[in-house]
Amino acid sequence: MSDYSRAIKLIKLYEGFNERAYPDPETGAEPYSVGYGTQFYPDGSPVKQGNCCTKQKAAEYLLKEVQVIADDLRQLNLGLDHSMEEALVSFIHSIGWDPFLYSDIIDYCDKEEWISAAEAMTHWVFDNQHKVIGNLVERRREEVRLFLSEMNANAWTSGEVLLKAFRMYSATPHEIRAIRNLENQINPYVLAEFNNQFHLADEDSNYKSWE
Repeated sequence: MSDYSRAIKLIKLYEGFNERAYPDPETGAEPYSVGYGTQFYPDGSPVKQGNCCTKQKAAEYLLKEVQVIADDLRQLNLGLDHSMEEALVSFIHSIGWDPFLYSDIIDYCDKEEWISAAEAMTHWVFDNQHKVIGNLVERRREEVRLFLSEMNANAWTSGEVLLKAFRMYSATPHEIRAIRNLENQINPYVLAEFNNQFHLADEDSNYKSWE
């Protein structure tokens, strides 16, 4: 089995360890989870109310789950690099295999639209009442960061991504959100230099003259 230590680390961090089986927060009953979010034991039997496990056993169960998810993921032949695989292993462990199969993420990966696939992952942060779960926001951020970590550096440094974004820009909410997120992560000195080179101040003056 390949090294999926980063996926395991993410799962452990955000699932947390539970010695006693706990119910699904939506149903208040089944499916029950134990350890690091395990719902089925390696033999296929479901976790039941009252079940307990040690940290050692929980780690064994999780390793088996990760192996199964990784094997099934590779069979989809999505052309993923290893960091993408690890990110999706954590993601699938979180949302479940069936929801993943019917998500847009697979379609984006098939078309090698990795940025769109990463953005689609960030949408999975709501409960059944469409309320944001804070823990999932942080988890998705970490999974997306891992998912994109091995992307070809030339795709970023060449400017093709940004140029394509500028050409396609239509001020939709998701585009504005993506730009703001990117801006928040850029060094302010770099932004200032971009402002000068792009002549944004001149553009603002021209825009105001037409108002």
